[in-house]
Amino acid sequence: MHFGRWLHLLCVSVLLGGCASVSPTSTPITLDRLMADPALDGATVSLMVRDARSGNTLYQHNPRTRLVPASNLKLLTTAAAMDVLGPQYRFSTQLLSNGTQQGERLSGNLYLRGLGDPTTQFADYQALAAQLASQGVRLVQGDLVFDDTWFDAERLGVDWAQDDESTYYGAQISALTVSPNADFDAGTLIVTANAPQTPGQPVSVVVSPATDYVQLSNHAVSGPGNTYGLTRQHGTNLLQLTGALAPGKHSRQWVSVWEPTQLVANLFEQALAQQGIKVAGRRVIGGATPATATVLAEHQSAPLQALITPLLKLSNNNMSEALLKAMGRKTANAGTAQAGVAAVADFIKRQGMDPATLIQVDGSGLSRRNLLSAQNLTDLLLATAKQPWFDAWYNALPIAGNPDRMSGGSLRYRLRGTPAQNNLHAKTGSMAGVSSLSGYITDAEGRRLVFSMVSNNYLGDAAPIRALENRLAVALTQWHD
Repeated sequence: MHFGRWLHLLCVSVLLGGCASVSPTSTPITLDRLMADPALDGATVSLMVRDARSGNTLYQHNPRTRLVPASNLKLLTTAAAMDVLGPQYRFSTQLLSNGTQQGERLSGNLYLRGLGDPTTQFADYQALAAQLASQGVRLVQGDLVFDDTWFDAERLGVDWAQDDESTYYGAQISALTVSPNADFDAGTLIVTANAPQTPGQPVSVVVSPATDYVQLSNHAVSGPGNTYGLTRQHGTNLLQLTGALAPGKHSRQWVSVWEPTQLVANLFEQALAQQGIKVAGRRVIGGATPATATVLAEHQSAPLQALITPLLKLSNNNMSEALLKAMGRKTANAGTAQAGVAAVADFIKRQGMDPATLIQVDGSGLSRRNLLSAQNLTDLLLATAKQPWFDAWYNALPIAGNPDRMSGGSLRYRLRGTPAQNNLHAKTGSMAGVSSLSGYITDAEGRRLVFSMVSNNYLGDAAPIRALENRLAVALTQWHD
């Protein structure tokens, strides 16, 4: 009798909801189990899955709970930048003068004016000096002024952690900066330590680009233990090398500098000297270029639609902050994070989103004051898919399991050998106690989905949380109605 009643209820259930509703392997049940995983005990998760075409919600768990997004905030910053600045926007660095040239003498000040370009490298500054030399200038009868006033003087974001200050991802923001590499880690130097074969001997150190702007306190030696470390003392450019590095091995690390404008000054003076150009006047940091000054040489970055690839693939914080302040400069004539945040808020409002449902204070997500929900992020992903520049933005997202660094980015080692490989395009985010993954994926029926999973307040290593994110991605590839 009990069996007959159970069979009757099952038949009614199948008629009303379809077989998928009772299948123990259905995707919603899989996601329910995922949300109940012990790795999330005491943690908070906001998760939402939607049909990318209709916007219909397929699954949700705390969808409107605001959490710290970490680098998932870059989705918001870069999408707004593509709209506000435009895909063809280029940063610029200019060499100007308010004087006149008489033979080899330039009578007047020489201005190096930064307009926020985080991609400028030492070679680009050398090229600017070479352009000046090609015009016959050998003596500047005036001051050398380094103009970083396009952005404000706030070098760090709101509530950035003090222990991030010397790291490459916590580098200071300036409108006049320099990157040591093609990853565009602006405001940093690369420090390579080489351990001699003889134990107990001090390591040798190479700084790139070469500069005496930083000082070395080298107490690191060749030896066992793998205890080598590099830090920068707060408020200074004193680099402290400690511990032991295995004999014959080398260590390459990135370290931020204190006041990147002054690093540029040091390097550009080197570049002028290499061209045989002398400056008779003073070095002036932070002076404004007069409106009457004439452009003598200029360097431009690649267009924004190309720059978002290294930014999103490698989760570049300094580039994100430069874009935020550039948006503020364009919309409010103020190169501040606050003006940039207002520009982003206007963008999302034009997409039908409510800026009052989230909090943004920086461009990169390094601050823990940023708060977004999975609803916010999936709304953004849906809105972005309707933009004329969507293809460039979508292709700039990390691609799961793709081994090419500038394709797979921060997802290149994840989800290899699964249906999510070369399928999932998504942005990662990570801080202590924070992990996030949001993006696009195609399911078993060829339907594109958008999803966002933001996890906060878990204990221990992030590996179990990333494993859950991976399980989510695989489950979404298997979704079918």
